[in-house]
Amino acid sequence: MPYQLFHDLFPEMAEEETRSVTVFGDRSETGLPPGEYAFCEMFCNERGCDCRRVFFYVVASFREGPEAVIAWGWESPEFYANWMGDDDPEVIAELMGPCLNLGSPQTELARALLDVVRNVLLQDEAYVERIKRHYRHFRTRIDGRSMASSRLRKRKIKKGKTKIKKRKAE
Repeated sequence: MPYQLFHDLFPEMAEEETRSVTVFGDRSETGLPPGEYAFCEMFCNERGCDCRRVFFYVVASFREGPEAVIAWGWESPEFYANWMGDDDPEVIAELMGPCLNLGSPQTELARALLDVVRNVLLQDEAYVERIKRHYRHFRTRIDGRSMASSRLRKRKIKKGKTKIKKRKAE
């Protein structure tokens, strides 16, 4: 399941809507040094995947490369158990997060950034809805149509309600 930056497909929207956090003063409150931290969104670009997860690729203004990669899924444990075909609580917890992505580079600031995601960003309902909206835009671009219309079409086919209209010869 390869992940791609939202910015790659929607640069203008990402430029306007990527969340950033600016830390002033000393580290005592956040555990982070002063600087600006951008939480760049990455989504799975595998056609047909509907994992409903985001990876926050966190970069800081004071050095190159990622500070942390944090995974988060916004659906219920039942959704992920069904999607994965596995109801192991540890697997489900890892899919839902938020958590540090085990296969990604993490700096000494990663745990403090995870706390920011958990205690600040994901507490903002408008921001959570923005992530979900970005996910839908991304999925539509990857799959060529909305996941909802694809699911609806599959349901109609299963129920035998699909009608094929004959086109008139031109």
